[in-house]
Amino acid sequence: MERERIIERLMGFGLTKQESTIYLCLLSEGKLTGYEAAKLTGISRSNAYGSLAGLNDKGAAYSEEEAAAKKYIPVPLHEFCENYLAKAERDKRWLEQHITCQQTEEKGYITIEGNENIMNKVRNLLKQVDERVYVSCESEYINEMETELNGLAAAGKKVVVITNQEQVCPDGVKVYIGEIRRNQIGVIADSKYVLTGEYGKESNDTCLYSGQRNFVELYKNALSNEIKLIEYQKGELQ
Repeated sequence: MERERIIERLMGFGLTKQESTIYLCLLSEGKLTGYEAAKLTGISRSNAYGSLAGLNDKGAAYSEEEAAAKKYIPVPLHEFCENYLAKAERDKRWLEQHITCQQTEEKGYITIEGNENIMNKVRNLLKQVDERVYVSCESEYINEMETELNGLAAAGKKVVVITNQEQVCPDGVKVYIGEIRRNQIGVIADSKYVLTGEYGKESNDTCLYSGQRNFVELYKNALSNEIKLIEYQKGELQ
C-alpha cells in the first residue's frame, strides 16, 4: 500500500506509472541499464527503455554512455521535485500574462467531487480569507489544512475551528470540541462563501460550494447554533 501511494505521488509530478516505478527503482538501486531496470521491476524490456527515455526527457534521470551499454542515473528526488515546481511556477506566470480571463463571482451552486479536489478548494478558499473563517470537521482533516489556518492566525484573521478532538492550535485560533458527524466538512469564509458536504478518504466524496447569500446565511446560522450548543453543554458539565 505504501509503495502504491509513493507511485501515485510521483505521478503527480508528471511521470507515468511505469516511469514512476522505474524512477523509484533507480533511487533505490542507483545506476541501471534498461535491461537491469526491466528485470528488477518486472516491466517489459521495451517499456523499460521507453520509460527510462521518458525519465531522461522529464528531468528525472541522466544517461551515462558506457562501452557496454547506456546506463541511467536518477536525479535526486528533492532536485527533481524542485525543478518540476519551478517550471510549473514559470509556466503559471506566463499563462497569467497571456490568457485573459473574465473574473466573475461564483454565486451559484457548484458541486465539487473527489477528496483531493475538495481539499484543494478548501485550501484555496482559506488563502483568500480577508477577515474570518469557520471550519467544522473531524480533527484528522484539520491537520490537512494546518498550514493555511496557522497563516491566517498569524495574520490576525479570526479563525474558529469546530472539531471532535482537542487540537494543538496557535494563538488566535478558537477551538470548540463537539460531536462532529463523521466524514462531514463545513467551511464558511468571510460570511460570503460556504463549502459543505462529505469529505473523507473516498474518491466519490461530494461537497457543495456557493456564494448565494441565502445559503450562506442558512449555514452561518446552523454553525452559530452548533457553537451555542457546545457552549451550553460545556457550561452544564462545569
